[in-house]
Amino acid sequence: MAQRALDRMLNAIEGDGRLDRPGHRLEQGLAFAENLLGITRSRARGFLHGVWLGHPLHPLLTDVPIGSWTMALILDLTGQKRAARGAVGIGLAGALAAAVTGLHDWQYTHDNARRVGLVHGTLNTLAIGLYGWSWWQRGRGHHLRGRLTALLGYPVIAVSGFLGGALTYRHQIGVDQTDRQLEPRRFTPVLAERDLTEKSPRRVRAGDVEVVLVRSNGRIHALENACPHLGAPLSQGWLRDGSLTCPWHGSQFELHSGESLNGPAVAPAPCLQTRVRDGWIEVRRAPAVATAPPGSTLVHQQEVQP
Repeated sequence: MAQRALDRMLNAIEGDGRLDRPGHRLEQGLAFAENLLGITRSRARGFLHGVWLGHPLHPLLTDVPIGSWTMALILDLTGQKRAARGAVGIGLAGALAAAVTGLHDWQYTHDNARRVGLVHGTLNTLAIGLYGWSWWQRGRGHHLRGRLTALLGYPVIAVSGFLGGALTYRHQIGVDQTDRQLEPRRFTPVLAERDLTEKSPRRVRAGDVEVVLVRSNGRIHALENACPHLGAPLSQGWLRDGSLTCPWHGSQFELHSGESLNGPAVAPAPCLQTRVRDGWIEVRRAPAVATAPPGSTLVHQQEVQP
């Protein structure tokens, strides 16, 4: 019963086009504010996305309010008023940090995921308001009011958490969109060298894998063509300061390592080795993992031959 009700709610949110207009206005406001503060072109952008962590920062921060407010509920049941107020306060601090990073991530979503994210954020805002009121009332000595308000806020944060999970597991927001398979294990011809011009990304195929080739300062680089963020074609991007920029949301990837420099992509773009033989550019996956046990399945799968 509960599962069906939640699924119906999620489907209704995804199909509600009325959410697009306020979502668009909120996105414009966020973009204006971030440009005004200089976040868009600073290291703060990558910090808020979690590039430094190699993992989206927002999901990590959401554990703080959920855990703290759950602890506050338990402390209220055991009559520990002071400790319960402290737990509510810690949850508020974590919720505000999660809200900032969540909004920063949300503006780079599309379609149904954007609608779900808008409702998710609205419920989180309501929960912050309820728990903020609870914390204030407790500080004034009105512990009963504080407990009752917290009881109202807990189901709100629970439903919001369900929607947050749907964004990750259903819409794959924050999930690495690249293939990361082991093929091609051997060098595979993909393009005549004369057809790759300087600083002009070129999409090619190496078996079942789409690859983008870039010649920069005479050196040939190869990355998997899908952006790790939402799968945008990197071959339609452009070069800037020795990096390849995603055409959808502006993630930048170092050509020699694939490392994400600024987000919203936090995972690196998989790199392939390149060489030129008989006038053809050839690519293959990186060599085997040196730390794998000798004779293991991993070594056998990753074995590469010239």
